[in-house]
Amino acid sequence: MKKPRIVTKNGLIAAVDVGSSKICCFIARLADDGKPNVVGIGHQISRGVRQGAIIDMEQAEMAVLSTVHAAEQMAQETITDVVINLSGGYPASQTIGVEVPLSGREIGDHDLQRVLMQGAQINGGVERRLIHSIPVGYTIDGSRGIRDPRGMFGDRLGVDMHVVTAAAGAVRNLTNCVTRCHLEIKALVVSPYASGLATLVEDEMDLGVTVIDMGAATTSIAVFFDGHVVYTDSIAIGGSHVTNDIARGLSTPLAHAERMKTLYGNCLATPADEREIIQVPQVGEEEAGITNPIPRSILIGIVQPRLEETFELVRSRLEASGFDKIAGRRVVLTGGGSQLGGVRELAALVLDKQVRMGRPIRIHGLADSTGGPAFATASGLLNYALQAEPESLKPSRSQHESSSGLFGRFGSWLKENF
Repeated sequence: MKKPRIVTKNGLIAAVDVGSSKICCFIARLADDGKPNVVGIGHQISRGVRQGAIIDMEQAEMAVLSTVHAAEQMAQETITDVVINLSGGYPASQTIGVEVPLSGREIGDHDLQRVLMQGAQINGGVERRLIHSIPVGYTIDGSRGIRDPRGMFGDRLGVDMHVVTAAAGAVRNLTNCVTRCHLEIKALVVSPYASGLATLVEDEMDLGVTVIDMGAATTSIAVFFDGHVVYTDSIAIGGSHVTNDIARGLSTPLAHAERMKTLYGNCLATPADEREIIQVPQVGEEEAGITNPIPRSILIGIVQPRLEETFELVRSRLEASGFDKIAGRRVVLTGGGSQLGGVRELAALVLDKQVRMGRPIRIHGLADSTGGPAFATASGLLNYALQAEPESLKPSRSQHESSSGLFGRFGSWLKENF
């Protein structure tokens, strides 16, 4: 049963990745081979967002507006519908079984829809918001392993639903921020799920793989098996924690700490690190050029323990969930934090698995600067829009907010804030 696509009337697909370090917007059209062809890109430093959650509505709203505006200018198009990601709100997943009676008749589309609708009605209570309800396997009279039950006979049809929920407050703040930009949300997707759709090959999804999306403030996990995402989780540690460790340990400003991490950081030490000297600017020094020389080994001694802790937490979460064996020995690293030197080798050492780097592979039109792991989530949102049915998440907008176009969005924002 093929699901309808989330494509706008003018044939465009738009995705907005709201992250803790950057906000990114991709606008794409379908290419002849069915893959998205990106025609507009906008991205800038994130404001008003911490650990994937909105902490300053006005700052976050303006950042989203500016990002979408840049993508629209590049594409020379106007968008009104978007797919967005969710990395905050402590998303949690569980697998729930649902059954409906059949009375021994042949299973048809109506029965399939009935059991899926019953599974989709599951929610996490008042404090949690349903994000995904994904069927991962069917049963007939208790017999498991059925991929498509249509045409079969039985007395009870069951489905195992992978249900993902998140904190209702965080979800509402995020959706409200986007709708205030006069954009209608067609779907909300947890970040590791989107990253997996962008970076994994079909065999990995079928045989079992773990996607580790290393963001700025969170490291999120998704396990794929038998073609479906079967487990997701999130850890509140990311690349910004490494930067903060460097800034505190070396008494240097955050901007210089980020620069040193990018230029000299590594997860594995070598004998040459003792001989390489790095000049570290000091916090509060008024005169430019006053630096503290240190060997590179000290910097690596700060970076390595934080990354080891991150992968150890990932390993413990997988073991506690019971999906460690299902995921097999394959790991795909993606996200901006995965670009640090030596991350792949350290992950293989701590997790005892085969590790590769993940880049967007199901999308056209990306330059080298926007085709790396840091843009996997935004690319995956486009892939999700092509294969998934619209979720029930469609926040209502008042009539005066329904105006589209660049002037309509920015004009309304200026009227409300000035």
